[in-house]
Amino acid sequence: MSEFKSERPLSPHLTIYRFRPTMAMSILHRITGCALFFGTLLVTWWLVAAASGPDAFATASWFFGSIVGRLILFGYSWALLHHMLGGLRHFVWDTGHGLEKSTSTKLAIATLVGSLGLTALLWLGILIFG
Repeated sequence: MSEFKSERPLSPHLTIYRFRPTMAMSILHRITGCALFFGTLLVTWWLVAAASGPDAFATASWFFGSIVGRLILFGYSWALLHHMLGGLRHFVWDTGHGLEKSTSTKLAIATLVGSLGLTALLWLGILIFG
């Protein structure tokens, strides 16, 4: 074996990082992006069922009207709103604003609170008017 020893620093690992809201929102942004992919497959199923005829549409409508279907739609709407607000947060960062630690932390928390609030308002409107 060679006697050569590298003096390069070791790569950082997860145990030395302090968990921050911006890290959580970054992770959630990726998760919601994946969730939107699968949710969009369900939207596609609903649209194809609508084009296929009354029987197929009745089956899709029954599923989305069930408890499981409504929970999936609730999660899909939250993922959509959270991903949208995260995209707006990144857009603000792309303009060079909000990059300070305190501001980025406030934006991360606002993304979560805003997505939860908008989802609650959306579903409150659905329950009242729908």
